[in-house]
Amino acid sequence: MIWWPTDVPTLSHGLITLRPLNESDIPDIFESCQDPVIPKFTRVPRDYTMAHAEFFIREKTPKSLTEKTELPFAIDFGNGVDRKFAGVISFHSMDLPDLVAELGYWIRSDVRGKGIGTSAARMLTNFGFESMGFERIEALVDVENLASRKLLLSAGYSFEGILRNKSRRYDGSQIDMAVFSAIREEWPEV
Repeated sequence: MIWWPTDVPTLSHGLITLRPLNESDIPDIFESCQDPVIPKFTRVPRDYTMAHAEFFIREKTPKSLTEKTELPFAIDFGNGVDRKFAGVISFHSMDLPDLVAELGYWIRSDVRGKGIGTSAARMLTNFGFESMGFERIEALVDVENLASRKLLLSAGYSFEGILRNKSRRYDGSQIDMAVFSAIREEWPEV
C-alpha cells in the first residue's frame, strides 16, 4: 500500500533541497520554461506563458496532490541566501495498486550538467521506496534526450528498452521513448 503525504515534504541532501512548490516559484518557472529544450523534451507547452506558471502553482499542483495524481517538488541548489531554484521533479502517472510511479523532471538551463538533476532523482527515488512504498519507479525519456538518459543512468536507473511511437510531439510527429526503471529490491539506498 502506498503512503501518500497530506503535504509535500521537504527533502535535503548536501546542497540539494526538494521542497513544496509555492507562489514565489511562479517567475522562476516561467523564466525557466522559455528555454526551448524544456518544451522539446517534456509536456511543457512551447509558448509557455506566465498564466501557465500561475495555473501550475495555483490550480494543478494543489489538485494533483489532493487527487493523488502527482507529487511535485521544486528543486533548490545551494545554502541559505545563496539557494537557487533549479527545476521541478515529481512522481506522476502512478499506478497505486501496482506500487508503480513515473519520475519526471526538468532542470533550468544554467544549472544543467552540475549533478543537480542526478541528486534530485536519487533523493526522490529513495523517498518513493523508503517512505511511500513504491516497488518500481519508471522514467520515460525522448530517445533524443541524451542528457536525460545519462542523468538517469548516473542516478542508478537501468535502461530497459525503447517504446516505439510512444509519444507525440507538438509538431504532430510520433517519437520513441526510452524506458528506465529503478526497482526497490535492487536500489542501493533502501
